[in-house]
Amino acid sequence: VLQNLSQTPVLREVLKEAKIPGTTVKIESPELCMLCCFSFKQEPQLIKLDQPGPLTLAMHQFVTEMQETKKGVVTPKELFAQVCKKAIRFKGYQQQDSHELLRYLLDGMRAEE
Repeated sequence: VLQNLSQTPVLREVLKEAKIPGTTVKIESPELCMLCCFSFKQEPQLIKLDQPGPLTLAMHQFVTEMQETKKGVVTPKELFAQVCKKAIRFKGYQQQDSHELLRYLLDGMRAEE
C-alpha cells in the first residue's frame, strides 16, 4: 500500500506543496482525463492547503524517503506511529488488512485538512 501511494504522482505533488501552509495546488490529472469521454474536458481542481498535520507530515517524509535513490531500506516508523494515534487498532503489531491501513491513512490525512 505504501509503495503504491509513494508512486502516485498527484499525491506526491500535493504532499510536496503541503509543507507550505496557504498554498493553492492546481491538480490536472492526465490519467483521469483519459478515462473521461473525449467530448468532455475535465477542469483542473484547485485545492487550498492549510497547515499540515502530523500524519500528513509523516506521509510527506515517507514519500520523500521512498523517492531518494540513495536510500536502500525505508522504515516508516514515524508514519506508523501517526497512523496508530489516529487508529489505535494498529497498535501492537497485530496483522491487519492492507485496505484498512489505506483507509485509515487517507481518512486521517483528510481529517487534518
